[in-house]
Amino acid sequence: MLNSGDVVELDLGVPRDREAGLRRPAVVATAQRVLDASPSVIQVVPLTTTLRGFGSEVLIEPSPGNGLDRPSAAQCQHIRAASVGRVEQVLGNVGRVALAQIRETLGLILDIPS
Repeated sequence: MLNSGDVVELDLGVPRDREAGLRRPAVVATAQRVLDASPSVIQVVPLTTTLRGFGSEVLIEPSPGNGLDRPSAAQCQHIRAASVGRVEQVLGNVGRVALAQIRETLGLILDIPS
């Protein structure tokens, strides 16, 4: 079962223009209550090791808990739906603080009042 904040390895397919794509890690942003119902589609935020410093990205430092080996940016501007079947493995979890930062950034991008 997946958990909110899990770092998963998945194949996002062939990107078009500036989309995030290909095989890469991503953070599961779907609410835990939704994940508990075993959905067939989840919301993920792709990660990149290209650190640009965009305000729409959240820096995730590598740790044994998240399974990353390099600093990565959660590309909140690239949030997308993905089939659970695309998930190849769970690498770890970013933790509550980083997940809260990702969700706050998503709220700003989507103009969701806090």
